[in-house]
Amino acid sequence: MSEAATLPAQTQASASPERLDLQQIQAHFDRSPFIAWLQLQALEVDHEAGELTVHAPFQEALGRSANTGQWHGGPLAAVIDTVGDFAVGMLVGRGLPTINFRVDYLRPAIGTHLKAVAKARRVGKTVGVADVDLFNDHGVLVAIGRASYATLG
Repeated sequence: MSEAATLPAQTQASASPERLDLQQIQAHFDRSPFIAWLQLQALEVDHEAGELTVHAPFQEALGRSANTGQWHGGPLAAVIDTVGDFAVGMLVGRGLPTINFRVDYLRPAIGTHLKAVAKARRVGKTVGVADVDLFNDHGVLVAIGRASYATLG
C-alpha cells in the first residue's frame, strides 16, 4: 500500500480548504432531524490523525426490546455510518453520501451509552474510507464498522 493511501491528511486531493471543526460538525448533527434524534454529541476532532470521537446516549426508543436497556442493531449501524461519514467529511468540509458500509456486532450494548471513535483511512478524489469503533461506558468494544463515502463534489 502506498504512503498516500494511509495518511488521510495528505490524501485530500478533492478536499476543500475548509475543514469542519468540532462546532461545525455538531451543527451538522443538530440540523439533521435523524441525527438530532439520535442526540449525537461531537466530543473531539483530530484533523491530522483523521479521527473523530462522538458520544451516543442510550434512549428507550433505540432499544431492542422494551425496558431492557439493550441497543437495537439498527441505531448502532446508524451511529457507525454517521460518525464514519463525518470523520471523512471533516477533512473535505461537508457531510458525504454513503457508498457502502458494514458492521460487526461483537457483544450486546446493554445499560450503556456509547463512544464512537472513527478514523479516516483514505480520503481520495472520489472515495473516502473510515473505520469506526463503538465502545460502552466501560471502554469495552461492542461493534466495529467500515464505510466508504463519495468525496467527489
